[in-house]
Amino acid sequence: MLRRSLRLRVALNFAGFGALASLVLSIGLYISVHELGQRLIYETLHAEMQDYLTRLAHNPNAMLPATLTLSGYVSGDTKAETAAPAALARLAPGNHAVQLNGAAYLALVMNHGGRRLIFLFNETLQLERERHFLYYLIAGMAIMVAFSAIGGLWLARRVVAPVADLAARVAALEPANSLPPPQPDPSRDEVEELAHTIDRYHTRIRECVERERAFTADVSHELRTPLAIIRGAVEVLEDDIDLNNGQRQRIARIERASHDMTDLTSALLHLARGTNNAGGGLENCSIAAVVSESVEKQRTLSVGKPLEIKLELGHDILVPTEKILATVVVDNLIDNAVRHAESGHICICLEDQRLVVSDTGKGIAEDELEQIFCRHYKGSGSNGAGIGLALVKRICDLRGWRIAIDSKPGSGTTAVLYFS
Repeated sequence: MLRRSLRLRVALNFAGFGALASLVLSIGLYISVHELGQRLIYETLHAEMQDYLTRLAHNPNAMLPATLTLSGYVSGDTKAETAAPAALARLAPGNHAVQLNGAAYLALVMNHGGRRLIFLFNETLQLERERHFLYYLIAGMAIMVAFSAIGGLWLARRVVAPVADLAARVAALEPANSLPPPQPDPSRDEVEELAHTIDRYHTRIRECVERERAFTADVSHELRTPLAIIRGAVEVLEDDIDLNNGQRQRIARIERASHDMTDLTSALLHLARGTNNAGGGLENCSIAAVVSESVEKQRTLSVGKPLEIKLELGHDILVPTEKILATVVVDNLIDNAVRHAESGHICICLEDQRLVVSDTGKGIAEDELEQIFCRHYKGSGSNGAGIGLALVKRICDLRGWRIAIDSKPGSGTTAVLYFS
């Protein structure tokens, strides 16, 4: 039961804390009361002895105190000499605790003017009162422990209730085609049961990720064959001398789409194969070569458009990555510039550790600019599928690159790719 219930353990901890606090407080109170009682008794004995000495100075026959709790003895040069019991005769001057006839006494011994004075205070009643006070303290401790346990149960119920409810909700979030959620294990408390449920979901999520990765890799791999057949058929069609310009343009579009699909499947295959190794074990890829190939491809595909593509290659940038990933990123950036700039010019500049692609197209609205990297998002003037920039962002995150796009409606768009 203790192992199973977190509420019971919290309540027991509260009860234990209450018992410890009340025990320390009770011990402190009892010791303080006992010490204070003895101090008051000794002060009373001193006061009685001073009073007796004062009376003795005026009356040699002054009577010693003799009450139920207070008695005195004096020996020496006095007419009121009273012999003290033998157990007191050996006491040195000062305060003493002694036992006489089975009773506890506090004794004050003083030598004064050739006399030896011994005053006794019977502690029996005082000790009885202290004993009763101790009983009250024990009863108070028991009440404190009971209230602590009740308060602990109430507080534990309020604290643990959200955890237990969350555990029940998580356990109930099972797919419709799965088995009923397992019953709680009586050997685990609420928090352990929640942790166990989360572990099960973590395992399921990891299995789902593995299945998705395997599916992506399998699809990317299997698409290579039909794409190769399409590209082979396009090459055969391009050799046909009877085709007119319109037909050749349509074939060129098919070839372009096949190239894009090939690059896309290769990129997906690379993304599905593993984690980012941050350049470890990868050969350096020449970004200048990738940009030059992409620009030549776009110039071929944009024949007939009133569009000028300017290429400015500064220092080459060598980046440790797969060439296909760099090609997908660069191709998408340049392709977007060509698509959205019907006329004017596109400037592609390779600078120190960054690639800048700017166009004179119609630009992107500010509210759309914040969502351009979202998967399947298409702006008002876009005719794409909303996958290209999302894929670019994913590759950049994988390789530790950074991409920034700045645009204003009517003023064109500038995309900057930072490689470090």
